Amino acid sequence: MALKPSLSLKLGQQLRMTPQLQQAIRLLQLSSSELELEIQEALDSNFMLENSYPEEEIEGTNPQDNNQRENSTELKENNDDYLESSTSENTDLQTDYDDETSLYSKDNMSLENIPEDLPVDTSWDDYYGESNFSNGSFVSEEDGNYLETRNSSSETIQSHMSEQINLVNLSEQDRFISISILDALDDDGMLPLELDEILDTLPPDWDVSIEEVEAVLHLIQHLDPLGIGSRNLGEYLTIQLNELPYDTPCKKTALSLVRDYLPVLGNRDYAQLSRKLRINDRELSTAISLIQSLKPRPASELNIGRIEYVEPDVIVSKKNSGWAVELNSKSAPRIRVNNKYSALINKEKSSKDMLQMKSQLQEARWFIKSLQQRNDTLLRVATKIVEHQKDFLENGESSMKPLVLHDIAEAVELHESTISRVTTQKYMLTPSGVFELKYFFSSHVTNNLGGEVSSTAIKAVIKQLVSEENPQKPLSDNKICKLLEQQNITVARRTIAKYRDILMIPPSNERKQLF
Repeated sequence: MALKPSLSLKLGQQLRMTPQLQQAIRLLQLSSSELELEIQEALDSNFMLENSYPEEEIEGTNPQDNNQRENSTELKENNDDYLESSTSENTDLQTDYDDETSLYSKDNMSLENIPEDLPVDTSWDDYYGESNFSNGSFVSEEDGNYLETRNSSSETIQSHMSEQINLVNLSEQDRFISISILDALDDDGMLPLELDEILDTLPPDWDVSIEEVEAVLHLIQHLDPLGIGSRNLGEYLTIQLNELPYDTPCKKTALSLVRDYLPVLGNRDYAQLSRKLRINDRELSTAISLIQSLKPRPASELNIGRIEYVEPDVIVSKKNSGWAVELNSKSAPRIRVNNKYSALINKEKSSKDMLQMKSQLQEARWFIKSLQQRNDTLLRVATKIVEHQKDFLENGESSMKPLVLHDIAEAVELHESTISRVTTQKYMLTPSGVFELKYFFSSHVTNNLGGEVSSTAIKAVIKQLVSEENPQKPLSDNKICKLLEQQNITVARRTIAKYRDILMIPPSNERKQLF
């Protein structure tokens, strides 16, 4: 059979990730703080965008009176107004933004309402590449130094201790030793290095002995906070006990416990401790209570590291007709197209400048459209989650229902990957507290009645059973399994152990108490 060239027509479908779609998906997965930085980056790079604040805030009134929570209809109307900013004369740039097709529909990810190419020769990568975000923020004058407070690093252990070291009259060698010790401290204020290692960091011509290093360490350990630089837990507890009054009940017994029997105490082998120390159970209980009143880490009271704040994206409140789901106005920043700059497009004669302004205007419109779609999608997903988890909002964790991404994806007609992006690093404020949207998704266990029980509800039951147990006879994992079976919940013992570890509940032998 001879081979020859020929032409043929073929129909097919393919998914094209346009720059606009890539940007919309990327904005969807950003947290509220990351979105704030992204918007500031857009404001800095695109002169067609500007902040849009309510008139009351511009006039200087209290912004708290104007932070009314907007529902999805209000958000859409506001953003549609932004898109109509003085471009009626530019018919060549008009685009239809009224298509109600979901931006992230699993059946229409190619977005027929989004053109494959921009009307000008440009790309989003020219303006929104992988660059460092600027530290901008939308903060009113009434907020004061909000960003400065939020992003500032708190005091470190080294700086806190150096201030005290400077007040002590030390020689040059001792001051150098103290700096070496402070630099070796970990985040808990403990000293993980041996004194020999500290000694090796000193200049060899100083001829410093190990006793001098230990003397400087002893000085540091009795500064504030007490016990800073302790080499192990036993030493730290001993320092605290030695500072207590001499007549403190069972102080001597407590010192013996932390010096010689700390591992046995950690295993809660009370019978062996009573036999070795030759004391009764009541004296042992008093000594253990004294040890438990001590601090576990030297730096526990210091404000070390950066404080992270969570700004909820969605607010849920109880209304007369049920539960209301609203977007947090602070997590939905308002931006719009600059009317003055957009009106200059027809007046500008230079083709090069005209091309640049058209490019900036088109990108500004798509950025605003992507923000609107993000808010609408987030509100739709949060509303469906609240509808599914009404019992949790009213009765607590024990009433949590099983829920997976597929359930919400079908309800809002989106792809599961989109639901995953929406629920990651997004938070919901409820009367019970602030929860990540991912928290409301959990696997299920089939009960004896043929129904399903959420794993979150099972964890809540386990937590309640442990809190109500007899501390002298704590519940074993097998006993918890039997108690759950009485509530028609069949769970394996190893599953109970896994849930208990997630809840950071120690095993029964470590929960046992004398009285």
